[in-house]
Amino acid sequence: MRSLSTKLTASALLSLALLGGCGKKFLDLQPVDQITTVNFYQSESDAIQAVTACYSQLGVGGQYNYALWGIGEIMSDNSFTGGGGGGDGAEEIQLDFFNIPSTNPMVGRLWGGCYVGIGACNLVLQKVPGITNMSDAIRKRSLGEAQFLRAKYYFDLVRAYGDVPLILVPPASPADAQLPRTPAAQIYTQIVTDLKAAIGNLPPVYGGADLGRATTWAATGLLAKVYLTMGDLPNAAIQARAVIANSGKSLWPNYGDNFKVANENGQESLFEVQYVNGLNQYTFDGLGFVGNEFFGPRGQGLVPQGGYGFNIPELEFVQGYEPGDKRKAVTIWSPGDPYPAGSATNAQPASLPGSPYGYNCKKWFVGKVNTNVWDSPLNFPVLRLSEMYLILAEAVGPTPEGYTAINTVRTRAGLPNLTSANTPNFTDAVVKERRYELAFEDDRWFDLKRTGKLLTNPALLAKGIKPFNIVLPIPQSERDANPSLAQNPGY
Repeated sequence: MRSLSTKLTASALLSLALLGGCGKKFLDLQPVDQITTVNFYQSESDAIQAVTACYSQLGVGGQYNYALWGIGEIMSDNSFTGGGGGGDGAEEIQLDFFNIPSTNPMVGRLWGGCYVGIGACNLVLQKVPGITNMSDAIRKRSLGEAQFLRAKYYFDLVRAYGDVPLILVPPASPADAQLPRTPAAQIYTQIVTDLKAAIGNLPPVYGGADLGRATTWAATGLLAKVYLTMGDLPNAAIQARAVIANSGKSLWPNYGDNFKVANENGQESLFEVQYVNGLNQYTFDGLGFVGNEFFGPRGQGLVPQGGYGFNIPELEFVQGYEPGDKRKAVTIWSPGDPYPAGSATNAQPASLPGSPYGYNCKKWFVGKVNTNVWDSPLNFPVLRLSEMYLILAEAVGPTPEGYTAINTVRTRAGLPNLTSANTPNFTDAVVKERRYELAFEDDRWFDLKRTGKLLTNPALLAKGIKPFNIVLPIPQSERDANPSLAQNPGY
């Protein structure tokens, strides 16, 4: 039986930032045992490797391979822990029932992973301008990638913890890193500044070995999401319109095509975490995605180690699908769903360990990619074009443009159009559409928070949510290392 517990320290995470990479093609792991800031940052190749380290935290335990599914989904009304019962997934159970100590591993990994990523970005932004042996185009791109990724990491931090230390240059000494928390408004100002700079520095498209790097449209899409979170609806609409009109992206006709290995970095993708598989060992910090195994129906043998059955869809979430919604069959396993040919059993049971109603998360299912290889090559989408339509709809409200935007997403899902006659609350309709369009893409808790619905949500009230749970605790390990960090009230 697998537990979710992890013991990686901040120093281990820092090593990962130097060792890790981010893409199927542009991943290039080099020996780094003799690399220092004195003999590195000398060439274009050095700059590219340094930027690759900026991406590395996206794919490991501090982000999409562990922490964010606990915070973004299990803390929301979309899912509950599941697993093997008892203490299995203890850190997820703490989040699930809002009994969150400052030592919670998922809380600690998100903070640590974001700051390791920010540190790598700060090094690029400090060192790359001084490299003479590189092209202007790669220099500009490298700075844009670091600006985009620094903004992304700070966006996750400020949404999760509120005020956080703002570090924009590499600390010269450990004491220089012991900063107090910066007001959230100032963090958002820096995020917007970085994304505007990234939009000017990044290219609109990539090809070949660079496919998967951040583009100007990834930065524009993230800026739209940031403005929406800030409540700046006019600017959110401007950025979302720009992506829809000018990015060259289009919706896949079939919603499920977004979640196939063959379609990665495809026509609807604005930015995604790049994964490659091949490990037969248990780790959140390899180069593959663990969701195939962790979310697989427990003990059903559909995935290499049998499936751990975490991140179980809540019954209310499942019952909330509208009749005919094509996204349901892509997103969840339901009782009676047929299993792939060659499976030990024929179909999803009516109940199974960790899932009393027989539901499991299906969106990240790949199956037995290779015998005894437990991780998955399926990328994780961070931004898709469909979200831009929903951001536009929410930003402009119940206008003709707003209805057109939300109905574009609903039409692909096989649902009837919304109109002023059948939509009493347009904003609620958009938030619900986001729930089902972006299910298990780690957005739901953040959506409930920014729309002020966390503390009125019946499912979360039943699980014991309290007013101070609108932010996470500051990890105790970080407060031990930095006495300047004040704890969030209530923790």
